[in-house]
Amino acid sequence: MTLVTLLTDFGTADGYVAEVKGTILQLAPGTGLVDLTHDIPPGDVAAAAYALGRAWRTFPAGTVHLAVVDPGVGTARRALAAEIRGHRFVAPDNGLLTGLLLAGAEVLVSLPTPPGASATFHARDLFAPAAAALARGTATSEMGDPVTDPVRLPVPRLERQGTRLLGAVIHVDRFGTLVTNLPGARVATGAMVRVGAYDIALHATFGGVAPGELVAFVGSGGTVEIAVRDGRADSALGLGRGADAVVEMRQ
Repeated sequence: MTLVTLLTDFGTADGYVAEVKGTILQLAPGTGLVDLTHDIPPGDVAAAAYALGRAWRTFPAGTVHLAVVDPGVGTARRALAAEIRGHRFVAPDNGLLTGLLLAGAEVLVSLPTPPGASATFHARDLFAPAAAALARGTATSEMGDPVTDPVRLPVPRLERQGTRLLGAVIHVDRFGTLVTNLPGARVATGAMVRVGAYDIALHATFGGVAPGELVAFVGSGGTVEIAVRDGRADSALGLGRGADAVVEMRQ
């Protein structure tokens, strides 16, 4: 059974996700459907790129990933199909696939818009049929014309300055945790992490501090994160995506 994952900003209050799933199942019966998330903030392409970039690698080769956060739906923006390491993707050409492109996508093509497709619902009428075709075994390279100039999101700063690493907050999760791009493997043991104007001690986990206190730790994605135990770091610090983050490097 081929798996198709779904990532959108549609939420679940309306029937939009169901229409996408129904279209896939009509065109590729027996496909296994897995929801990555439908709670991406509306139109937040960077948040979608982060979530997809973390999740796709945990699935087996052969999985098809449908990702649609598409504020430019119906405009001249292209629709893409891509392939890397046996995984296939369909998504709008708005930077959502930036992580995939940085990892070295092996195939990248532009998808044609089917006749009669709704100008406001390409997830159902363009991307779902494309995902179904890939699930049925159509080669990614046969889905459209090659693309050499995909849209990429700006890459957050990560640079060495003396004994320090200078990075940034790249994501805020639903718990208010500030996720940085500072690689945990390069951080000195017991280092202080500076985010914005705050210096925060690095611990192994939330349990290293009392409730309500700030804590830095290496998260499950392998990078430094900032949290408030039993609270929200984004609210406590007044910081979000793009905030500077600095830490001493491991010697």
